[in-house]
Amino acid sequence: MTDHILAIDQGTTGTTVIIFDRETHIVGRAYAEFTQFYPQAGWVEHDAAEIWRVTLDTAGRALASAGLSARDLRGIGITNQRETVLAWNRHTGEPVHRAIVWQDRRTAAFCDDLRSRTGVKEMVRAKTGLVIDPYFSGTKLRWLLEHVPGLRAGAENGDILFGTIDSWLIWNLTGGAAHVTDPSNAARTQLYDIHAGVWDDELLSLMDVPARGLPEVRSSSAVLGHTTPHGFLGAGGIPIAGVAGDQQAALFGQACHGPGLAKNTYGTGSFLLMHTGRSTLRDPGPLLSTVAWRIGDQPLEYALEGAIFVTGAAVQWLRDGLGLIAAAAETEELARSITDNDGVYFVPALTGLGAPHWDPYARGLIAGLTRGTGRAHLARAALEAMAYQTRDVTRAIEAQTGIALTELRADGGAVGNSFLMQFQADLLGVPVEVPRVSETTALGAAYLAGLATGLWQDRDEIRATWKLARRFEPGMSAAKRERLYTQWTMAVEKSRGWAV
Repeated sequence: MTDHILAIDQGTTGTTVIIFDRETHIVGRAYAEFTQFYPQAGWVEHDAAEIWRVTLDTAGRALASAGLSARDLRGIGITNQRETVLAWNRHTGEPVHRAIVWQDRRTAAFCDDLRSRTGVKEMVRAKTGLVIDPYFSGTKLRWLLEHVPGLRAGAENGDILFGTIDSWLIWNLTGGAAHVTDPSNAARTQLYDIHAGVWDDELLSLMDVPARGLPEVRSSSAVLGHTTPHGFLGAGGIPIAGVAGDQQAALFGQACHGPGLAKNTYGTGSFLLMHTGRSTLRDPGPLLSTVAWRIGDQPLEYALEGAIFVTGAAVQWLRDGLGLIAAAAETEELARSITDNDGVYFVPALTGLGAPHWDPYARGLIAGLTRGTGRAHLARAALEAMAYQTRDVTRAIEAQTGIALTELRADGGAVGNSFLMQFQADLLGVPVEVPRVSETTALGAAYLAGLATGLWQDRDEIRATWKLARRFEPGMSAAKRERLYTQWTMAVEKSRGWAV
């Protein structure tokens, strides 16, 4: 039996496929972006059929780069952008509408209505661990049911299936044989009771979503189905054995397997998660309680999360929206070309603000401009904003848990930017650790699949494979740290509460 796991990391702006061996060496890799659609202000959509085509093509290129065929794989792990939701026809396999992306804010008014109803936000919070916000899948699914002609009738008679992107990929890989998800993805729909571990009738009624089209919730590390030759590059019978939402997969990939361990992923957005064991906080405050994963038939495990909507996406906006840079990598050189930020702050509330503010009406803001401001200042401000927003969340986590952060494990595309990592350590006042394998989202999916297929026997064996690449020690004075952060909080307040 081969010792290779193929991990599909289906992200917000692109799909990465990585092939790992037992020692977690990357033996094959490929990446491709796909189209972002913005039909109206605050709306973000993806073509799910394009995502599937890109994923299949990227998997083929990753295998080719490794010199392997699909039949050489021990298993497949999947990790995905979590709250993005779609509906498709059970019989034809065709999506009935573009997928509505987690960044989309079109349901903000309905969320306002829900919050105004007596007892609703408390009920939703108690069952799901989440705040009522357009970020989550349930209100998006309701919008589809209300606005796509014939969709509700099709859902009620069983012709239509719903799912997050993991369900869509598994359905295609298995030739339509498996309509499943895992608890970490189900927990982000706002339709799932994270304590009982079931789709909840009261939540389904609140969102007016028929249960019939929802996927079966299985474990995060278990065989959820097998590929068909038509579904996966001519290779049938390969077990799909690991599934988790991207941030939970990164937590697992960072070997944060026990209570109090935390990581931050720097991607399109940033997500700081702390493992809380087999229980949730009674009061998560402005943060989210969420399912971390479920391994085999063991009990659910949980995490505390701070979700930041726009970090790397702000750099992408500088590139694609403003044309200030040709590639994201330019930002580090630009940031280092000036001695400080010169009072320029960029609050990247391009799709509202997530934790700890939860303001869907916030809008992006650049403050502190002078005649001397240039593109280097804007590039530096975009990078610094990632670190400031991370500090916003770490302060909230420390306040809710009473646990002071002593180090932060970092992963995602931006960890290759040493300016950002050093500034993050300076601003937090604790070391930031970057692992040897920075693609920990994909690695987490591979670990989950490898556990289920026997490549690794237990978590102790997995933890032994985690290796440190670089440790950034804080070097900024406390006085400067607080001065910079105070100015940041002033800029954030000015971005809040803009009317749509």
